[in-house]
Amino acid sequence: MTIPIIVILVVLLLLVLSLIKIVPQSNAYVIERLGKYHKTLGAGLNIIIPLIDQVRRKVSLKEQVADFPPQPVITKDNVTMQIDTVVYYRVMDPKMYTYGVENPVFAIENITATTLRNVIGAMELDETLTSRDAINTKMRDAIDEATDPWGIKVNRVELKNIMPPAAIQQAMEKQMKAERERREAILIAEGEKKSAILKAEGEKESAVLRAEAQKIELVKEAEGHSESIRLHKEAEAYGVQKLLDAGLNSDQIVALRSLDSFERAADGKSTKIIIPSEIQGLAGLATGVIEAAKNKSS
Repeated sequence: MTIPIIVILVVLLLLVLSLIKIVPQSNAYVIERLGKYHKTLGAGLNIIIPLIDQVRRKVSLKEQVADFPPQPVITKDNVTMQIDTVVYYRVMDPKMYTYGVENPVFAIENITATTLRNVIGAMELDETLTSRDAINTKMRDAIDEATDPWGIKVNRVELKNIMPPAAIQQAMEKQMKAERERREAILIAEGEKKSAILKAEGEKESAVLRAEAQKIELVKEAEGHSESIRLHKEAEAYGVQKLLDAGLNSDQIVALRSLDSFERAADGKSTKIIIPSEIQGLAGLATGVIEAAKNKSS
């Protein structure tokens, strides 16, 4: 095989290879024919005309992240601070992305900085520090609208850091410290108040329970005393009835009860008691009555 033939084969091989373009997944190739846009190649195997068609730009269709450095911004109340942002975007139209703007990332950075200044300039410092979600939404809408002619879709915009001046940070730290101390004092006072209330309620309930216990004790004591009196009266009534059944009259019953009272008064003690003669005469009568009552009951 001669050298010219080898050269021809190599040239043919290169031509065949230049005909074939394999595009990776999630990518797109923008093709120009004779310097003019021709078509966009999708993922997979593609055929082009060598020397006439050429790849103008290889575009990634994946979501991309652009982390921009801090930008100085001024709030509505004239506080200058540094804010850095992160933009998440995706190329939706490779042709517009290629021909719409010279440097897309640089363009996104500048439009993000100007939009950030506009949004923060309409807000005060405190609102800026507490309204990140609102700022993110406003910036995303504004940047997405501005980048639409470039074939770019902005999905999210995040404020990465908000850095106020050192003096403002110190003042905020002091304010936060004072607020924490105030909350601590309030919690301590509320705890002491609840403790005092619970203690007073406990003492009140204890006093009520003691009063109720004393009341129940007095009621039971009174009921016991009343029952004792009732039983005593019933016993006495039963004894009188037995005497009446034995044939004694009322005067004799009174005399016998008087004799019983003298017996209880002596109570086994060495006490001299003078008994009237009329009562002494009833002693034998009482003995007879008792015996008669026993015989009657038997």
